[in-house]
Amino acid sequence: MAVGPDGRCAACGTYQQQLDQQPPQQPPPYAPPQQGPIPAAPPLAYPAAPGMGMPAGGVDLRRGLSTTLVVLFGVAIPSLILLLVARGDQYGVIGDMLDGSFVSVKDLDDADDFYTGAAAIYFCLMVAIVVVWAIWFRRLRLNAEVFAPGQHRFSSGWAAGSWFTPVVNLWFPKQIANDIWRASSPQGPHNVRRGLLNGWWVTWIVGLVANAVGTIRYNTLRSKVESDSYQPSLSEARSDLDDLHGILALDMFAVVVFIAAAILALLLVRQITAMQEQRASLPPQVGGVAPAYGTPPAAPYGTPAPPYGTPPTPPYGPPGPANQQYPPYGHG
Repeated sequence: MAVGPDGRCAACGTYQQQLDQQPPQQPPPYAPPQQGPIPAAPPLAYPAAPGMGMPAGGVDLRRGLSTTLVVLFGVAIPSLILLLVARGDQYGVIGDMLDGSFVSVKDLDDADDFYTGAAAIYFCLMVAIVVVWAIWFRRLRLNAEVFAPGQHRFSSGWAAGSWFTPVVNLWFPKQIANDIWRASSPQGPHNVRRGLLNGWWVTWIVGLVANAVGTIRYNTLRSKVESDSYQPSLSEARSDLDDLHGILALDMFAVVVFIAAAILALLLVRQITAMQEQRASLPPQVGGVAPAYGTPPAAPYGTPAPPYGTPPTPPYGPPGPANQQYPPYGHG
């Protein structure tokens, strides 16, 4: 820079002292480079696991309903025993009348009141069991759909509604239970033992049929006795008492069968709950990612593993010679 004798810049006319007093220019502050929006993370292959008892995949393993059923059946069994004792009291009073023993009106009323109270307790328990059972059974069906997609004969709606539909409730629930049991088996669908399931269903149906027959016979006899034209002779009255005695015996048999069915149902609830908990840790019976070309397919669900030491299955196609030369890609 040229400065004249008076201390001025020859180019701009500024004194040298003014130039020296100007502060040095500071570099601009650092600014980070502008970046675009951060892309969202790709979705996971499976949804995150929900809360406790609800693993990924839509399987509901919460034990609230099953525990409630176990408690209800545990209370229903003593109530059925009480009902059996009350019905036996009526049976004994009618038997005394047939044997010619003296039976007062109070004896008859006491026996009837005892049975009415026991029946009321059992009825309240049955209402609770029916409601909880239908909800629990539908949940089993939904879980079984996750275990074996598309391998069920009836929808989840039928799992609850089939119990309340006349006529079909004699076999639809059993077929749904068979599908649930097969899909929930940790050993695989071909290694299913249904002894407990079949035993429960047989006792349940036998109890229903025996109770229905006894109810029809009792209502028929009651209509006959309460009619205005009923004026029986001594032999006819004794015959009607014999019929009532037989009806009470059949009803006692039905209660005994229901006790067995309730015990098996309690065991069934615990068994199927444990089966689905074990099954939830295994892959579905069908579906999944297809293997790569040339990879031998995996064994289906439930197939026993080969014994230890068995060599693995060779890959698709025989191996070529060790020193075989291949032409470049696109030639030959």
